[in-house]
Amino acid sequence: MQEPTLVILAAGMGSRFGGLKQITAVDDHGHAIIDFSLYDAYRAGFRKVAFIIKHEIEEDFKNFIGKRVEKYFEVKYIYQQLEMLPEGYAVPEGRVKPWGTGHAVLCCKGAVDGPFAVINSDDYYGRSAYQKLYEFLTSDRPGNEHAMVAYLLKNTVTENGSVARGVCQVEDGYLTDVVERTKIFKDGENGRYTEDGETFHPLSGNVPVSMNCWAFGQTMLQQLADDFPAWLDENLPKNPEKCEYFLPFVVNDMVKAGKGKVKVLNCDEAWYGVTYKEDMDSVVSAIKKMRAEGIYPEALLD
Repeated sequence: MQEPTLVILAAGMGSRFGGLKQITAVDDHGHAIIDFSLYDAYRAGFRKVAFIIKHEIEEDFKNFIGKRVEKYFEVKYIYQQLEMLPEGYAVPEGRVKPWGTGHAVLCCKGAVDGPFAVINSDDYYGRSAYQKLYEFLTSDRPGNEHAMVAYLLKNTVTENGSVARGVCQVEDGYLTDVVERTKIFKDGENGRYTEDGETFHPLSGNVPVSMNCWAFGQTMLQQLADDFPAWLDENLPKNPEKCEYFLPFVVNDMVKAGKGKVKVLNCDEAWYGVTYKEDMDSVVSAIKKMRAEGIYPEALLD
């Protein structure tokens, strides 16, 4: 069995956060969230990592992250650029927004061999998430079976604004539906979402959600490539400057078409992330508490 690769989505510039949050320190030792992710992934067994970045951040990213982890992982850099489109398509005039998480993973085609996990660079997932990903990817399973680490909505929201989450339906341990809700707000122990900014709908805090924490077989890259042109045809006329090819959309279509199955790996850990600048204090406090509890040493993969 091929050694799995950890694919880390790090091309976003953090428009809502207002900076290059992939390398923003969250402790007194200069570590970013991605350092904790890499540490947890290494402990789980991962030894190959692919960073998806943009050429514009390449130098900073390599100096801050890449060079330090090359002694622990086999490292690849994959570039997500706007012009990386199927033949016959062009970037719409005025478009600066990346094409989304599905496009980011599609950029791995030809560069990542074998099974792979996908995570966001600016999300803290917790140690058990990487253990679940690695165990699944190194287990004997059908070639068209993938997996998703699911979190409870109440463990993934922020006090400081809305978040985007893939709200999931699960039957017999497998994903049957995932709907991307791009504006979910915290509402006590629960949540509420809006599509138009005026009408709000309740969401249970215990509903499972996708945090872009996936385990895929190699077939997923071809699935992304096959679906992308049709998605462009449908969405470019509607919203040429801001439409996004979300990874959960592709997974959902695959499941509904019977082309693959997605096992749901439940995770009770709290998610931490920096969607907004105001989130930083809670992340720093959480990291400090976990270090005091002995979960993390002062030095990670330094």
